[in-house]
Amino acid sequence: MNKILAGIAMCATLLLANQVVVQVVAEEFATKSDAVEMTKKAVAHVKKVGVDKAAEDFTNRKGEFVQLDLYVVMYSLQGVVLAHGQNKESVGKDLIDQKDPDGVEFIRERVNLAKTKSSFWQEYKFTDPVTKKVLPKEMYCETVSAVVTCAGVYKR
Repeated sequence: MNKILAGIAMCATLLLANQVVVQVVAEEFATKSDAVEMTKKAVAHVKKVGVDKAAEDFTNRKGEFVQLDLYVVMYSLQGVVLAHGQNKESVGKDLIDQKDPDGVEFIRERVNLAKTKSSFWQEYKFTDPVTKKVLPKEMYCETVSAVVTCAGVYKR
């Protein structure tokens, strides 16, 4: 009887330990709800401080708009990068023709969606800043003050 109870206790301990490991790994990456929340927070910031100050804040990699693998990007409706939480060097560049590895002109697509919708999801492939691998990405975007503001998650 004691061997059975010890076996049950060991199984329970292993299951609990496995659950904790899975939860810790899951918390290393942002979720779709995190992307929506971050985008809404960013849009509120644009409305509060204006596009220029918000762009500066979004591009600060140590600021409140970069968390885990989640960061904010902001583009003009002409495809110019106004803010990028992972790539400061891209700010000011016209990336309307940029393509993902599958040849999708995702910035052009984003700008066109922003011209017709106040909020939307977009899918394309992009380099994950954590793993440095090209992964499918889902980006949630909102249009405000003639700019499109987005945050997205990588599909794992």
